[in-house]
Amino acid sequence: MSLKINFRILVPALKGALLVLGLAMHPFVVMAEDLPARSDLSLAALGRVETHLKDEMTRKGMEWGQPIYIRIFKLEKVLEFWVEKNGRYELFKTYSICSYGTRGLGPKTKQGDSRAPEGFYFVKASSFNPWSSYHLSFNLGYPNAYDRHHNRTGSALMVHGECCSIGCYAMTNSGIEEIYSLADAAVRNGQKFFRVHIFPFRMNESNMKTHAPMGWNSFWENLKDGYDYFGEHANTPPNVQVEQGLYIFN
Repeated sequence: MSLKINFRILVPALKGALLVLGLAMHPFVVMAEDLPARSDLSLAALGRVETHLKDEMTRKGMEWGQPIYIRIFKLEKVLEFWVEKNGRYELFKTYSICSYGTRGLGPKTKQGDSRAPEGFYFVKASSFNPWSSYHLSFNLGYPNAYDRHHNRTGSALMVHGECCSIGCYAMTNSGIEEIYSLADAAVRNGQKFFRVHIFPFRMNESNMKTHAPMGWNSFWENLKDGYDYFGEHANTPPNVQVEQGLYIFN
């Protein structure tokens, strides 16, 4: 007699059993479906960057697989990569952004407007794409709840490689290999999602005043609340919610 296993029944049952045993909440129990996909390309990238990244982290007192946080600044064309250390986030590396579309500052509002998003996004395991046409990529999750409230449209807004873009945040291939591998390690180590907070510029009063004529003041003032929260709370990224069409931080 042959034994047939129905995996559609077995997997939910196994997850239920783990929950009963109290294991599902344990940081070292991660179901396969909660892990980023991998490809030959992403594994080759990991092989190229893992050793020197681990060495850099060790020199800064950081550990491979610790939780991460990303900030992007359009005007300065930089992506900041932060790593949790002793209960707070510290800046690990800064990467140059090649391009983010042709329309410059201001949020993405509709499909095809050649603008990249500004706002507060989070990336989970299913957002990773190791088979990307742009080397490696992860989806920012645009439109988020704020964008949907304001009827903003568009899809497949990424951070990716190949150094060219009409609305995503394009990095060099060497840059995205490091960013992707570090993010993959954090999620595989139990971080359920990581935050990507995107600002038009360093949100100081001088920049706010200089760019006020662009007409995005009320939106940018709302973003600035989240920007300021990070600095005022010992480099702790805020939890972000949307209420009545505004970002709320706590």
